[in-house]
Amino acid sequence: MMNIILLGPPGCGKGTQGEILAERTGIVRVSTGDLLRDAAGKGTPLGKKAKSYMDQGLLVPDEVIVGLLREVLASARAAKGVIMDGFPRTVAQAEAVDTLLTERQRRVDQVLFFDVPDEELLRRITGRAAAEGRSDDNPESFRQRLVAYRQQTQPLVDFYRRRGILVEIEAVGSIPEIAARVQARVGM
Repeated sequence: MMNIILLGPPGCGKGTQGEILAERTGIVRVSTGDLLRDAAGKGTPLGKKAKSYMDQGLLVPDEVIVGLLREVLASARAAKGVIMDGFPRTVAQAEAVDTLLTERQRRVDQVLFFDVPDEELLRRITGRAAAEGRSDDNPESFRQRLVAYRQQTQPLVDFYRRRGILVEIEAVGSIPEIAARVQARVGM
């Protein structure tokens, strides 16, 4: 059983690498966005709560996301562990994840930090915007997301480094090259 957190700035490739890692290992990948959309679509009690925030354009509170993650961890599909993509984003959320995992006699085993220079991130984001037509992938929105990342999420790098579970991945190169680095560092 392996519980892995994917960490890195917007555009670093953690979603793509998370999908590859999940496929290769059989560990379920849990993306916060997918979790919220799935629960809202199913109309579960937590899904209805999440949907009410999402419909208003508000951030879904941590307790709702933690509740959804608790449901995933209790499910059979998480028997091999989970790959968390997009959560936690703050130290408080990381502590909530620790509590959730401890309840199930589990722990965070590894945190993969995808390290990419800012210039490369901007190149990727503008390329993705052109290819996929994503309105949130313009230079101004990206800069705002990067500032939010640096303020809220970057402290997690030191948080997990101090615990000795941070694995830094040089996330520059082709998708297969980065996937090979992930596989070599994760050891699975």
